[in-house]
Parts: sequence; C-alpha cells; structure tokens
Amino acid sequence: MSGEDLYRDYTGRIDIDTGSTIPDLSVYDEDVDRNSYQVEKPTAEDYAALAAVEAELDTRWGERKIAPDLARMEKLMDILGHPEQSAPVIQVAGTNGKTSTSRMIDALLRAMGQRVGRMTSPHLQLATERISVDGAPISPRRYVEVWEDIKPFVEMVDEWSISQGGPRMTKFEVLTAMAYSCFADTPVDVVVAEVGMGGRWDATSVAHAEVAVVCPIGMDHMDYLGDTIEKIASEKAGIIKPTVGENTPHNPHGTVAVISHQDLAALHVLLEQAVDAQAVVARQGIEFEVSSCAPAVGGQVISIQGLSGTYEDIFLPLYGEHQAENAAVALAAVEAFYGAGTEKPLYDQAVHNGFQAVQSPGRLERVRNTPTILLDACHNPHGAKALAAALENYFAFNRLVGVVAILGDKDARGILETLEPVLDKVIVTTNNSPRALSVEELEEIARQVFDAEKVDSAPTLADAIALATVEAENIDENGVMSGAGVIVTGSVVTAGEARSLFRKDPA
Repeated sequence: MSGEDLYRDYTGRIDIDTGSTIPDLSVYDEDVDRNSYQVEKPTAEDYAALAAVEAELDTRWGERKIAPDLARMEKLMDILGHPEQSAPVIQVAGTNGKTSTSRMIDALLRAMGQRVGRMTSPHLQLATERISVDGAPISPRRYVEVWEDIKPFVEMVDEWSISQGGPRMTKFEVLTAMAYSCFADTPVDVVVAEVGMGGRWDATSVAHAEVAVVCPIGMDHMDYLGDTIEKIASEKAGIIKPTVGENTPHNPHGTVAVISHQDLAALHVLLEQAVDAQAVVARQGIEFEVSSCAPAVGGQVISIQGLSGTYEDIFLPLYGEHQAENAAVALAAVEAFYGAGTEKPLYDQAVHNGFQAVQSPGRLERVRNTPTILLDACHNPHGAKALAAALENYFAFNRLVGVVAILGDKDARGILETLEPVLDKVIVTTNNSPRALSVEELEEIARQVFDAEKVDSAPTLADAIALATVEAENIDENGVMSGAGVIVTGSVVTAGEARSLFRKDPA
C-alpha cells in the first residue's frame, strides 16, 4: 500500500486520483469510536515513510514462508546486545485465541502497574499494530525509526546467512527483532509475545519465556506444521523451554506452562514437553477454570477460579464463551508471572479493572447498530465453531446475514459448513489480499453447503456489506427495524478491511 493510500485510509475517504468518495460505511453508525488511537496523529509524510519501509520489508520472505531455525535471530540478538532479555517474557502460542488472550494479559498487567510491550500478528489494518506499548500501537514514525536503527545489523546477518547457504532474514524475523528492540529502548517491564506460526522455530522463541501459554490447538497451517494434531502440537509445544542459566535471567525458578482446554492428543504432547523441560504446569479445567459466565449488555459477566484465588463477577466487554475461556487462561498466566500461590491472590480490583478495559478488535466487534453489524476474524473451522456458538448464545437475531471472504489456503468449506446453521443468508465476496479466494470460487463452494436461495455474491467487501445491510433489515408493521444482524467474517484480512470501511482506528 502506498503512502497516499495509507494517509487516505486514516485521514479521509477521498480517492486522490479520481476525486470520488470511497464508500464510507461509518455513516450508518452514530456510535463509532473515533478517539481510541492515542498516539500523535501521523502526517502524510509519516505514512509515506511507513509505506516505503513496508515495501522494503516485503522484498523478504513473507510470513507464509518460514526457515525452521533460530540461527539468524540468535545472531541478530547477539549483535544488538540481546534486547530479548531486557524484560521477562510471557509467550502465547496456539491455533485460536492467541491475540485475544495476549490482549487480556496485557490489560491485566497494565492494571497492576506494569509497563507492557506486546507483539501480535497478523495485523488487522496497519503494520504498527504489531508492536504495542502501553496498550497502543507505536506510531508510524516510531516504526520507521526502529527499522532504521536495526537495518544495518539486519543486513550484516543477511550477508552472514547467505554465506552459510541460507536465506536473508524473513520479514517476520525482522518485525520480531524490531519489537524486541523497541521494548528494550522504551523500556518496558514485561513483554507479551504472540507466536506467529507454530512455536519451536518461531522468531519470538529467540526469547526464553518465563510463562509459556498454549491456547487451543486445531488443524491449521498444516502445510507447514504437520497433518495431524500431534505434529501441530509438537511444534507449538516448543515454546515450553527449560531454564538455561544466564539465558533466562528473569525466570530462575523455572518455566510455567499455562495450558488451555485441548484435544487429548494435543494435551499429551504438551505435557510430555513440559516434563522434558521440567516446567510447572497449570491446566485449564484442573488447576484453573471459568466457574460461571452469563451474557450481559456489551459483553458478559464471568467468575474465574484461578491459580491463586477466586475472582467473582468480572465484567468482560467481549462476547462468547470462548472469550471467557481465554480470560481464564490470561488470568492464570498473570498469576503464574507473579508467582501463583493460594496465599498470593492478585489484587481483586486490578483484575476487574484490567478485564473491563480489554479490547480485542475484529473479534465479534460491533461496528454498527440497527441492524447490528459485527466483525470477526475467524479463519478456520475451529474458530468458526466458537463464532457460531457465540452468535447463538449471546445474541437473539431473528435474521442473520453473513458476509464471508476467505483466503485460498484455508478450509473454506469447513468454515461455511460450521456457520451454515446460524446464517439465514450468506453473501460471498473477496478481500484485498492476493491470497483471497475469488468470488466465483467461494460462491461455488457456498452453493454446495447452503441452499441456493440463501447464497448471493458481491464483487467487493464494501458492496457485500451494503447488500447484507439491506438483506438484514426487518421492518415490522409499524415501520420499526429490529432483531436483524450482519456478521462479517472469514479472515483476519476481511475483518481488518471491514474495520477500515467503518473508519475504526488501528488498535
């Protein structure tokens, strides 16, 4: 994306070339929050510089192409003076729920007075979202500065790797190095590092995590991680590492593995790794658990039996039982970080404040009322199952229309089959990723899953949302529209593009 495109996306909606107005779906919603992005307002020059850096980084291997070793990252960290060791690390792996869980851990730690650096991936709208300090993305200007600071050293490692017959550093490796360097320079008190893919060879694993969190594992990225749940779990279990003297200065007492509800085959692999690493294990459903959850206006009220105590009647401004489960995992991770013990419960008010402040953009996020329009970044059948359950249990739509755009390397049929029971109609479209399925391909799959009259299509996401809005409207005899909803889903890219159409700021 060019600097002009970036500037246009976040400062206005006028096409520079034609002068025409880009469809602005925010006009439908009086409740859009336009003040959530707290950093200094970037200029056109800042966006141009950011676009130039992104174009430069895009010449490297993308995130769908990995080199399974940490040699390049280890070399760069050594040259940079080991920024990955400047603060204790809580690392989060898994197939689904990583980003929401990472954001909850971040919010809880900040409620307890910690300065937190958080790296997440992929981003929804802007690359700067991947590196967060104090709960907000760093600015485009800071992003560019961090890259320029480490660029000469990255190029040194490129030359070294090529001389050894290897590739240049991948884009994800560079982004991870940028994050660790930024956090060391800030500095932060704690780093929350979301794994990009897998775990064992993921660039974030150049750091030894004090707390290793494994969210639910499902069948995804099978072309890279393996074609069985055991193989995938083995890769993700790689974040559970033994304490190794001076390489882990922040966890002298050993690693704690916080493990969410898992398929039994995956759990067996994770526990074997924990035993090998001599890690302390905290398992959801045994050592900690959600004791209750109930829908509430704007989210849900939950109670959690944690590792150190019981925390009652917490308001969580996110929908779905899966988010309550993520909250329990996040709380256990923070308890483990502080040294869990029955006589060491966390400060109850801080727990309530932290959860109440949680935001997870693109995860059942409401962006319009009447009809309600929700966005969700689910991109595999496991995520679609959680989404479908949340739509059924937390909303009372009398008509629900789905807008779906899916990437070509995902299980499109599995996603559609899982969502079919909760959708009255589906409108298939595409998103702005070059990896996206075409409208024609997705429509063909949809017609194999849904009755023919329940399937429609639109050439762009904006067109599909506009059509879905009309389809969802339900006018009673008094001319009142009520009970209708639209869910926009199928990909992180889809959710991010929709956020921009509704003029939601990066977060």
